[in-house]
Amino acid sequence: MIESSPQIESETWAKAPCLLESLEVKSLVDEINDGYLYWSDVKYKKTSGGLSPMQLWACVKFSRKIRSIKVWERYNITFSLTNAMQRLCHDFDMNFGGTWKSDFIIPSKSREQYLISSLMEEAISSSQMEGASTTRKVAKDMLRKETSPRSRSEQMICNNYASIRFIVEHKDEPLTQELLLKLHSLMTYKTLENASDEGRFRENDDVVVEQSITHEVVHTPPSYTEIPDFVEELCRFFNSAGDGVFVHPIIRGIIVHFMIAYVHPFVDGNGRTARALFYWYMLRSGYWLTEYLSISRIIYRSKTSYEKAYLHAEKDGNDIGYFITYHLRILDLAFKDLKSYIDRKTKQQQMSDFLKLGEINERQAQILSLLQENPKIVLTVKELQNRFAVSHPTVKLDLDALVERGFLQRVPVNKVKNNYIRGEYFDSLIKGKTP
Repeated sequence: MIESSPQIESETWAKAPCLLESLEVKSLVDEINDGYLYWSDVKYKKTSGGLSPMQLWACVKFSRKIRSIKVWERYNITFSLTNAMQRLCHDFDMNFGGTWKSDFIIPSKSREQYLISSLMEEAISSSQMEGASTTRKVAKDMLRKETSPRSRSEQMICNNYASIRFIVEHKDEPLTQELLLKLHSLMTYKTLENASDEGRFRENDDVVVEQSITHEVVHTPPSYTEIPDFVEELCRFFNSAGDGVFVHPIIRGIIVHFMIAYVHPFVDGNGRTARALFYWYMLRSGYWLTEYLSISRIIYRSKTSYEKAYLHAEKDGNDIGYFITYHLRILDLAFKDLKSYIDRKTKQQQMSDFLKLGEINERQAQILSLLQENPKIVLTVKELQNRFAVSHPTVKLDLDALVERGFLQRVPVNKVKNNYIRGEYFDSLIKGKTP
């Protein structure tokens, strides 16, 4: 399924530092590293100097090697810290922590509503990635009404929801083997072929990771005999800031996610548990906004890229930079999704509030919303005609009515044409107060 990255001959490798002295080559390599592209994409890149695909790959690998950080000694897990990773981590530090912890991003009166909706979305999407087949409407209805699940798919979603709520309750506690097993038991309750595998580490090496369509084996986990030592290392990694080279907390959380999938300590439910542990690590590290993000929904939309990120890492000597880059991009998209969702809900609430003013139609409510969002906006009849796809007389009637009530003020352009701006008492009027 995935083309293996080629072995670089020693002569080609030795030339890489000199080739990187070219500004064009360095710029291209930086661009490749920002996207953490794999060999199968790099080999098609062209340079004016006519570098061969192998020479360019040698430059890419050399640049990654000199910035390589080893994060898991036992399995030789490494990654190269890129500019793009650092930029995104900085943005997340600004947005997932104190800066956005205000009513500006999540209105306090709607915070509980957003939280419940996000938790449900995360539970549904994470379960769908593992094969749960039900609609969001049915799933959300089941979770809201707390009705008993009627199928394995619904059970998976209920389990995921219970697991997330468990994490929120225990987010400040250190990870232990007991808590890890408890999380897995919650996640897999009544969904495994053998109920005794719930909340228990695997006890043999019969587990492999297959491609879902072709059933080709794409990953063989380490021996089950290594699991006790791995779990001890995992808990230590999860609970401490780490010794030696500093690794950003968000990247450390992504490493936790990767390692659960890599070692596969359970017979089943490793993916769901890995995503839940990342969620837990983010909350534990102070990234409170994670609770409102539906990360699994974004991963579900790009499931093929999610799987490829794992495979590229393994095919390229356990370089998990591919997985880290993918995961940071997912976090960025999840944050943008949250902002768009809140903006949309806020506008809907504004529209509803404007309609409550009485004798206001939906077009007029949208006009008031435009003025609310941008107090300095200047409106024209022509612009509003195009926006609402209605006639000139219809827009004029809407505007004249708003002028008459004081929401708008006419600004003459010439003897026949007017522009429109906020009225002097706009703020008082939309609050239902008489100026």
